[in-house]
Amino acid sequence: MGHWWHTNITEPGKLPLLLALAAFVLTFAITRTITRMIRAGKGPFRNITPGGVHVHHVVPGVVLSVLGGFGAVASGQHSATAMVFAVIFGIGAGLVLDEFALILHLDDVYWTEQGRQSVEMVVLTTSLVLLVLAGFSPLGVDELTDEQENGRLGLVLTMVVNFLFVLVTLFKGKARMAVVGALVPFVAVIGALRLARPGSPWAKRFYGRRHRARARAVLRAYHHDVRWAGPRRKFQDLIGGAPDRVQLPGPKP
Repeated sequence: MGHWWHTNITEPGKLPLLLALAAFVLTFAITRTITRMIRAGKGPFRNITPGGVHVHHVVPGVVLSVLGGFGAVASGQHSATAMVFAVIFGIGAGLVLDEFALILHLDDVYWTEQGRQSVEMVVLTTSLVLLVLAGFSPLGVDELTDEQENGRLGLVLTMVVNFLFVLVTLFKGKARMAVVGALVPFVAVIGALRLARPGSPWAKRFYGRRHRARARAVLRAYHHDVRWAGPRRKFQDLIGGAPDRVQLPGPKP
């Protein structure tokens, strides 16, 4: 275990990244626990509202992210200072991404359906960092041979080709696959080759007169959503809490 830790974490300089990830996940978990307690009216915690202004935790999160980010860049990769700033950055990032949906919509959507996007972003970020810790390098550089690494032209071509696959995947409405495909190239290839999501820029541009392709895309998206939407929502609710139920207006007397 000690040899593995030194070879895969300490020597490559991944300890600050590991500490940042641990702080990120722990901060998100603690924050969600506190907000769920505030929502239920339990415990000593309350919203911070000086002067009637609700100060969201994204505010200290931005400050800590900036402080930790600049501090980590200015520190040596193996220094103790880098470890401290990595933890500070992880805490700030956890606070910021917990309210990612608020930033995206510029509205307090924390306990709404749109608020699920914050949980999804946290899960996606954690997954990507775990891939980096496991040894995946962006654009598949870790799979290149020594000759390819020394050949700048081959490296540039590899980066450009994979970027094109990622771009096509993104335009096909598959944002998750595009992000993961930046680290794991074959994911981007699969996303680029498969049918686009209905309503995506790709579908609007290329499926307008291709009725069969449009119908297949709609059918595939329907079957995918029916299969995965339920489990994904349950997983998000387990992590971040279920959103508020929308009260439909009743019949007028």
